[in-house]
This record gives sequence, C-alpha cells and structure tokens, in this order.
Amino acid sequence: MSRSLRRGALAATAIVFSIASLAACGAGQDAQTLQIKPDNAAATKGEIEVQNALVITQGQKGEKGPAVVSATVFNNGTKAETVDSITLPGSKGKVALKPAEGSGKVTVPALGYVVIGGKGNASAVIEDGAAAVRDGEVQKVVFQLSSTGGVELEAFVVPATGPYAPFGPTAAPAAAPSGSPSGSPSGAPSGSPSGSPSAGASGAAAGATPSGSPSGAAAGTPSGSPSHSAGH
Repeated sequence: MSRSLRRGALAATAIVFSIASLAACGAGQDAQTLQIKPDNAAATKGEIEVQNALVITQGQKGEKGPAVVSATVFNNGTKAETVDSITLPGSKGKVALKPAEGSGKVTVPALGYVVIGGKGNASAVIEDGAAAVRDGEVQKVVFQLSSTGGVELEAFVVPATGPYAPFGPTAAPAAAPSGSPSGSPSGAPSGSPSGSPSAGASGAAAGATPSGSPSGAAAGTPSGSPSHSAGH
C-alpha cells in the first residue's frame, strides 16, 4: 500500500472514532438516565435539568400510605445548588425532602447530579399519598432550587410496580396493638386460713382426760384457744 493510501486510511479511522465519541457525548445524560426510566417528564431551566420525574404511589391499588417523587436533577453549572423544596400545585400533598445522608438540604453538586428516590438516595415523601394523587393522572411538580428558582414540569402518577418498584415508597406501617392486657390479677388470696381445725382442739379437750378426774380439769383449757390461734 502506498504511503498516501495509508494516510487516507488512518484519517478515515480517526473520523469514525470522532463521530462515535461525539454521538456518545451528545446523548450524555439522556442516554444514561433513559436506560433506567424512559419516557418520563423532563424540564430544563438555566443550568438545571430535571429528568425522569415521576410521582410513585403504593404498589397495590387502594393501598394507603405515602407516595414519593422520583427524579434526577442535573447541574450543568459551576456552582453547587440545593433543592430547597418540591411542591405539588393543585394538590394538598406536602413533600418532605431528605438528603441521602445526614440532615439539611439536598445538594446538587456543580457539574454533577443527584438522584431523588430509591434505596440509598435522597428522598421526597408525600405523607398522605392516597389523598394527594391518583394513579394514571398527570401531576404538576415544581422543583425549587436555591439559585435557579422553580423548575416546573408535569409528571405521571404510577404505582410502585415493575420497573418503578425500586423507586417507590415503603409500605405504611402496621397499626400497633392498642395496649397491654387490661390488668394484673386482682390480688393475692383474700387471706390466710381462718385457723387450725377445730376438731383437733376439741379432741384434745375431750379426749384423754380420765372420766374420773374432776371435771374442772377439762374445763381448765381455755375455750377460746382455737379461735385465738386463728386470729394469728
């Protein structure tokens, strides 16, 4: 192969690799996130992109419990921002935001992203999900960021089944028992035995005294002895 042909082949190879690299870069965040949850709501404002936004309810129809907002928030800027709140206009539901670790606000790092929803990620919980949203509806959601402001979009409301199950809410806790048993046994037995058997006492008095002895000897045993011992 001539030197000029070799140069042409190398140039063509370089162009192919360049196009492949540009295609991958052009897909960027969309390519990564759409592999997880395709065809979900997305919106962009300034340097902030919110993608794959969903409102996810309990997995069983009619099941009571919290719902969650799930999304990925990208920050294409050079300064970190925080997600100060998530609201649901037109709904009574209030969203409680919590970072993946510790307390405080959910931070979106510069040139990075944060995932909301799913194990080990930040969370956005709608406490009374059954009353706030319904499966199959489209719910307006506003992500309020510290510098960018509100990023508004409309998200589908779906149950936590199939591919959405890992991002869904935990089940409502079971009701605790109403209380401990009504009380301890009413008390100890009402008292000690009333006394030693009266027959033993009477037998001692009546028994072994010879019949010829003065009757006073028998009478000399105090008649109250058995009842007195019972008193003790």
